Amino acid sequence: MLDANVTQQLKTYLVNITQPIELVASLDDSPKSKEMGALLTDIAALSDKIAVVDGVDARKPSFMIRRVGTDIGVRFAGLPMGHEFTSLVLALLQVGGHPSKAAADLIEQVKNLDGDFTFETYFSLTCQNCPDVVQALNLMAVLNPRIKHTAIDGALFKAEVEERKVMAVPTVFLNGEPFASGRMELEQIVAKIDTAAEGRAAAKIKTKAPFDVLIVGGGPAGAAAAIYTARKGIRTGVVAERFGGQVLDTMGIENFASVPHTEGPKFAADLERHVRDYDVDIMNLQRAEKVIPASEAGGLHEVQLANGASLKTRTLILSTGARWRQMNVPGEDTYKNKGVAYCPHCDGPLFKGKRVAVIGGGNSGVEAAIDLAGIVAHVTLIEFDTDLRADAVLQRKLASLPNVKIITSALTTEVIGDGEKVSGLVYKDRNHDTLHEIELEGIFVQIGLVPNTEFLRDTIALSPRGEIEIDHRGETSRPGIFAAGDATTVPYKQIVIAAGDGAKAALSAFDYLIRNEPVDAAEQELVAAE
Repeated sequence: MLDANVTQQLKTYLVNITQPIELVASLDDSPKSKEMGALLTDIAALSDKIAVVDGVDARKPSFMIRRVGTDIGVRFAGLPMGHEFTSLVLALLQVGGHPSKAAADLIEQVKNLDGDFTFETYFSLTCQNCPDVVQALNLMAVLNPRIKHTAIDGALFKAEVEERKVMAVPTVFLNGEPFASGRMELEQIVAKIDTAAEGRAAAKIKTKAPFDVLIVGGGPAGAAAAIYTARKGIRTGVVAERFGGQVLDTMGIENFASVPHTEGPKFAADLERHVRDYDVDIMNLQRAEKVIPASEAGGLHEVQLANGASLKTRTLILSTGARWRQMNVPGEDTYKNKGVAYCPHCDGPLFKGKRVAVIGGGNSGVEAAIDLAGIVAHVTLIEFDTDLRADAVLQRKLASLPNVKIITSALTTEVIGDGEKVSGLVYKDRNHDTLHEIELEGIFVQIGLVPNTEFLRDTIALSPRGEIEIDHRGETSRPGIFAAGDATTVPYKQIVIAAGDGAKAALSAFDYLIRNEPVDAAEQELVAAE
């Protein structure tokens, strides 16, 4: 089941197990059960602290990793290979007593959660966002005996997926009821359960002294800016709604110089580790809602957060990034994660054998259509323009596929559903001004990005597209406020460009600091009062 290279790596990891564990297997006569049995046997052979025993779980094939003599454990229903193999390795180590690298205060928060929580997560082996959710919930189950978690391969348990109307991964159920869908980190899951956490975080933030530079956004631009300013020895803070930003939703990265190939979640984790190597105050899961610029050079800018707290800083770097653009048509929000999806790699396997549409004829749309064509029964690609905009090599590949139909000069006007899931869409033929309906089960939207700058309107200059206007130094229309990355007017929204612009904005902010003496706080308040 495991090749020689993986076997040797796994054996090296398993020496970190300090407490004996059991692999409790619930199997039948199916081919997947035989594969699972072989996998568990291979794993047990690598450590004298691991044994395989028979189980009686209703889901077959499945297995529980259980600490011997305790109720501590996690369950996998299906084979945790592909993206989930790392989840399997971590579960083996953590159930086996190896400590987590999560923050100490977060671990303590999980241990203190009061209540009985039974989580079930539906994942896909091709989903790059699923492992973060699976690993977070597995860790919670290890830390707190009142928390249980089962990770379920949706492609293997199709009847459950249909019955529970799961149309996107990861999808999480808590105590039998829908809990969340989409990528979530440990902090986000805990905060959703621990309702008092937001208030505690706000109270903590309110006590923070002003920063020399505050960075809003934790993507490549924000991370690079934090590294550069921290290395200058100045007080640096980062406010991020989710550290890593849109990179977390990126499948493969093959054009970042010196890194031939990586995946978005791994790249984001590496960014965060690098930033944490320095004395940077990272405030994750915090959304900025308003910026109040300083009244004069050398004064303090203020950033107000959604939780009611605010932060002050001598310089500000805005790296808020962008998000997937929506169609903004009737039915889109209603059927989001119920047939309307934005990640073909994550959710594509859930539509195996079904009919889907891809909206958008750029590189992203055409690549999505090509990927989906190998999974689904039929793909209809809908493009607003008269021609596709993707690279010629991608267009040739798409045209060669027998189960793909291309419709150009078409505007999607409505998403149709039966109240529970997507059943079709309506588009307008722009050449003849006629409406047409397509019956299908899934819609993948791939029509570009929109900058996360709505909260900055009337504060700094924005372009007609909502991008932050910057000069060659990354400075905005307000002195002491800089910007970088996909939220700005810089052309070509690429990770390597965002990172470079983040570094440039950081150096510009440092130059601004050394050229502008800080205004005394009491003097600033007096000026403001006048």
